[in-house]
Amino acid sequence: MTSRSTSNPPALLTLRAALVLLLAVLTGAVAGTLTYFARRSIPEALLAGGAATGGAIGLFNRLIA
Repeated sequence: MTSRSTSNPPALLTLRAALVLLLAVLTGAVAGTLTYFARRSIPEALLAGGAATGGAIGLFNRLIA
């Protein structure tokens, strides 16, 4: 019987990166939903949500140090 190392492989995503992405996606979803309710246009809601997500990534990346 051989002894195997039971070390876990490294994480694919750090906790900080996961938190930044989660907050950014939630921000984009809220912005997209509010835009859809205001304008009743799916393309405009997707554009607003995508823009909010992109901006939120930069913001939360600086805030969470």
